[in-house]
Amino acid sequence: MPTSLAVALALYPFVLLLGFLLYWAGARRSYTRRSPVEPGDASRFDWHFFVPCRDEEAVVGTTVTRLRTDFPASHVWVIDDDSDDRTGAIVAELAADDARVHLVARRRPNARTGKGAALNTAYDRLGAFLPEGTDRTRVVVCVVDADGRLDPRALERVSGPGAFGDPDVGGVQIGVRMRNADDRRPFPERGRTVNALARTLVRMQDMEFAVSNAGMQLLRNRTGSTGLGGNGQFTRLAALDRIAAAERRPWLEGALLEDYELGLHMLLAGHRITHVADTWVSQEALPGARRLLTQRTRWAQGNLQCVRYAPRIVSSRHIGGRGVLETLYTFLQPLAHLLTLALTVVLLGVLAVTAATGQGTTDGLGRLLEHWPLVLALAAASVLPFVLWGPLYRRDHAPDASLVTSLLWGVALWLYAYHLFVVSARAFARMLRGRNGWAKTRRNAEPPTAGPVALES
Repeated sequence: MPTSLAVALALYPFVLLLGFLLYWAGARRSYTRRSPVEPGDASRFDWHFFVPCRDEEAVVGTTVTRLRTDFPASHVWVIDDDSDDRTGAIVAELAADDARVHLVARRRPNARTGKGAALNTAYDRLGAFLPEGTDRTRVVVCVVDADGRLDPRALERVSGPGAFGDPDVGGVQIGVRMRNADDRRPFPERGRTVNALARTLVRMQDMEFAVSNAGMQLLRNRTGSTGLGGNGQFTRLAALDRIAAAERRPWLEGALLEDYELGLHMLLAGHRITHVADTWVSQEALPGARRLLTQRTRWAQGNLQCVRYAPRIVSSRHIGGRGVLETLYTFLQPLAHLLTLALTVVLLGVLAVTAATGQGTTDGLGRLLEHWPLVLALAAASVLPFVLWGPLYRRDHAPDASLVTSLLWGVALWLYAYHLFVVSARAFARMLRGRNGWAKTRRNAEPPTAGPVALES
């Protein structure tokens, strides 16, 4: 092996760990030192909720009713993507009694072509609905999942001077919470062990979004590279118009991360995006590993697809140096996971061959033990950042939990993070096979036979 390659491989884990620690430190500092958001006057804006649906009869009625109750001045646009169940009928009944509820019906073969296409249809319908001469800078679109529930204070929080009160802000992403985080029996028909594992998996998803992801988004507020999510995504209609003029439609159709790509287009167009952590949208966490891996594989594959934006990000006059670095770091995460996984497999193979032949096993182990302080320090540096999220999560979101419990949650978060290596590998394999489609993730209230839950080709 060439000396330069050997040195690069030896330094790679240290460089990877250093990048992780710097990013974690910035995210934690941004989270712990965030200032309260100043609310604004929501009546200054015209609010329109987009709710994309496909076979959502189990949840859509509750979602629409709650949106109309909590935000009576708003309009709710439900996009029925040619559902096979009663989704369209339920929404049609609601729309018959409420002029501010709108059913946007899509039919095959023009339906089921992705969430981005569904949202673009609603965008077109909204444009036709608004009176001529409408000030589109004061019209705000919010995308809410079919099972999403918004904080009743959300509109005031995103109307403040740090959000849509600033005319330069084109998009706002709010925090995401898992409303079943305290569910003691995610699988009522199953035993203790299964439910204990499911509770932990649900809690990890809530921790991930409530503190870890919130910290990353608040760090992005500082670097100017804040991303948009698929739930609780607020966008100014004038900003969507500007993107549509350049890209032919606001949301990229067929994209696996149409929300994040919309954010990239918004930044490239010169609009600012901000994350508001003082309000939230809730959704249900997935208690089963299979559905979680399916969902996260789609996210990882979408991230890999976004790497093609790197040249535009680097050359953009609207994104500063810190924003470029942060975005490139985000792009490279699945690739880093893949490389780490490959190196791990090679290392384990070498160790297995060495052990089988008896060549150098004792000497290799002895050299490793000689450097035990370094090994211990590296292990601590890898685990502690996850563990330290635990007490912060307890302070802000689970005050009834003990400190010991919060630390154990932090250890579980560290173990949970290893799913990223699995989904990155699955995403890369799907890309190599040309599989870029997907099906919606089954809701917890739906029976397992209610439709496809895995990614489609």
